[in-house]
Amino acid sequence: MTRPGFTFSHRLRVRYAEIDGQKVVFNSRYLEYADVALSEYWRWLALAELPEWRTMEFHVARATVDYKAPFRYDDVFDAHVRTGRIGTSSVTSLIELAHADTGALHTMIELVHVNVDLDAGRSAPIPAAVRARMLPTG
Repeated sequence: MTRPGFTFSHRLRVRYAEIDGQKVVFNSRYLEYADVALSEYWRWLALAELPEWRTMEFHVARATVDYKAPFRYDDVFDAHVRTGRIGTSSVTSLIELAHADTGALHTMIELVHVNVDLDAGRSAPIPAAVRARMLPTG
C-alpha cells in the first residue's frame, strides 16, 4: 500500500525473536525496522553511486518514536520512508510503519543524522551531489 507523501516503501515481517513477553514487538525493534528501511531507501536513491557518499559518516543525533499500535508475530508491514529536511550537516528522515493488509499506521519515526568528519571530530557539510539526491521531490 502507498501512503500520501511517500514514494518509497520496504516490506518487512515480524519474526518470533522480535516479540516480547506480551507477544507484541519489543519497543526497541521499531528503531531496527527504521534502520533497515532507511538503508533500503538510501540504496533506492542510489547514493552509493556518488563518490562523496563513500566518505560520509552519519551518526544518529536524535530518534523520536510515536507508537500508535503494536505489531504482533508474523504481521507484515510496510516501512514508508522519505527525507523530511536537509540542513547544512544534518538530514531528517521520516519513517511510517503501516500494516500491509489494512494500511493502519502503527508507528511514526523521525531520525536526525549528522554527517561527521571523524578526523576533526565535528559535523561536516553534506556534499551538494548527496543533497540533490536526498532532497524531497514532488
